[in-house]
Amino acid sequence: MMVSPSLLAANFADLRSEMEWFNQSTADWLHLDIMDGVFVPNISFGFPVLKHVAKLCKKPLDVHLMIVQPEKFVQEVKDLGAYLMNVHYEACTHLHRVVGQIHEAGMKAGVTLNPATPVSVLKDIIQDVDLVLLMSVNPGFGGQKFIPHTIEKVKELRKLINETGSKALIEIDGGVNQETGKQLKDAGADVLVAGSYVFKAPDPSDACTRLKAL
Repeated sequence: MMVSPSLLAANFADLRSEMEWFNQSTADWLHLDIMDGVFVPNISFGFPVLKHVAKLCKKPLDVHLMIVQPEKFVQEVKDLGAYLMNVHYEACTHLHRVVGQIHEAGMKAGVTLNPATPVSVLKDIIQDVDLVLLMSVNPGFGGQKFIPHTIEKVKELRKLINETGSKALIEIDGGVNQETGKQLKDAGADVLVAGSYVFKAPDPSDACTRLKAL
């Protein structure tokens, strides 16, 4: 199981220390939630902050844009040195074009689905993306309760991937902990995003290791 801790839950008063333990941990990626207060009812952090985080982080950046018109920021995300740029299906009128722009910039392309968006909308794009992120909470705020129906969505998405021969990974974001993580793995998930469960743990590095061992 791959683990991508979400910076949204970190201690922003001491990001250098947070990155020190993170770089030494078993975590695979660092998940960065960029919010605009329009697509989601919250504002997180922007590129000036992330430029400093990118310099401190020694692992691949998993950038999740919870914003309208994410295609406007492909270059900025690339300039961070991001490994993966993830955009919302609901925010992209021309999704195929945006996925192409991300690939042309040299990054992996991910597509996110909100809880109420069915997996079936991915049928015509699934073979073009490198990752699908299923939101297991409503996007915008950390620390929310896991939506149980996500388990069935993971199974449905795994079926679609297998049937189409897609190489896309399945990533889950929201309410991930030891219990829900095991359910998600059993359903077919590949990557777990964990914010509060990792960064608020007595030993964040150990929390990462426990999730990876699921």
